[in-house]
Amino acid sequence: MTPPTADDVLRAQRLIAPHIVRTPTLRSPVLDEATGAQVFVKAEPLQRTGSFKLRGATNALLNLPEAVRAHGVVAYSSGNHGQAVACAAAALGMKATIVMPGDAPAIKRVATARWGAKIVDYDRRTDDRAAIAQAIAAKTGATLIPPFEHPDVIAGQGTLALELVADAEAAGMALDLVLVCTGGGGLTAGCALALEAVSPRTRLIGVEPEGWDDTARSLRAGSIVANDGTGSPLCDALMAMAPGDLTFSINRRRLAGMVAVDEPAILRAIGFAVGQLKLVVEPGGSVALAAALTGAVPLAGLRVGVVLSGGNIDPAVLVRALKIA
Repeated sequence: MTPPTADDVLRAQRLIAPHIVRTPTLRSPVLDEATGAQVFVKAEPLQRTGSFKLRGATNALLNLPEAVRAHGVVAYSSGNHGQAVACAAAALGMKATIVMPGDAPAIKRVATARWGAKIVDYDRRTDDRAAIAQAIAAKTGATLIPPFEHPDVIAGQGTLALELVADAEAAGMALDLVLVCTGGGGLTAGCALALEAVSPRTRLIGVEPEGWDDTARSLRAGSIVANDGTGSPLCDALMAMAPGDLTFSINRRRLAGMVAVDEPAILRAIGFAVGQLKLVVEPGGSVALAAALTGAVPLAGLRVGVVLSGGNIDPAVLVRALKIA
């Protein structure tokens, strides 16, 4: 599979623009004071389907020939990618089948079904979701769109970084650093390519939840290292077992570093987003904000982009976060 390029991200921006929301970039004096930085927050919870995933899914489906679209699409996902593929497929009149873990948050399952997709359950502890999806694709002739290991998906995700840089430039600033949530690495890789195109001096740092730091450990090892699956399930959106070959090949060359944040920091970041930014953010979508607030990365005096990648939070988790905020 040929890796995407910076030009692919620029092309994706033009292609998907009519189909997605150009989400706002927010400022907060309280956040600036807390970090000592000038912070630009990319608000992807306000995207259609509630996460950045719609960008990559839309780009991937729009790049399919009409004859291929007629056979439908299949995806595997803990929720956000599945919902995005279901939404993009519905917009194009395509059938969609989504392979989802049985323990995925109800809010994500309901939203995926609302777009008309067929949901096939699997057990994330014992089943191979990719194999299940591949079998469905082979039987039905549908096209498999994986959550991160796909060049069109990666290119589509990177479009949010193009918008973030443009919004900072409109405010008269060039970003020194961007903090981005990292799971399988598709968003991170897309942002890396976008920055290469429009802001090559901007450093990119990925943020993972503790216990799911496969990208950090893979970078240290120089090759892909998998998680053991025993970490907290709080950040369900970031529970990829390992980086993809494609995403890792991009991220290992371009990332300036990786950090991990713990569960209390993530919950406090969710509460901060509600209280100060007036945004509902899911745990996996808040890890970059958590890194900024905890000082995991020194930010004082810098101009910093922080990506809030999604807002599809289980109500019980939101209540838990607000109690400790």
